[in-house]
Amino acid sequence: EALENPTPVEAMAHRLKTPEGRKLYALRKQTPEPVFGIIKSVLGFRQFSMRGLQQARGEWSLVTMAWNLKRLFVLGAA
Repeated sequence: EALENPTPVEAMAHRLKTPEGRKLYALRKQTPEPVFGIIKSVLGFRQFSMRGLQQARGEWSLVTMAWNLKRLFVLGAA
């Protein structure tokens, strides 16, 4: 039973009770989230060194480019 004005926590709890909601929530594990964990653990990137949005974006671009080059190298060797 859905509440009329649920809090975000109540809405998520209700969503996770449905098979469709569980299936949708499980999609989080597939592609993007593991990459962030790998970037943190393998590449050792835990925080930005630069201040400001533009500089942080530039730094993030370097990190993601390093990740993509690493993946290309690994997949090219296979």
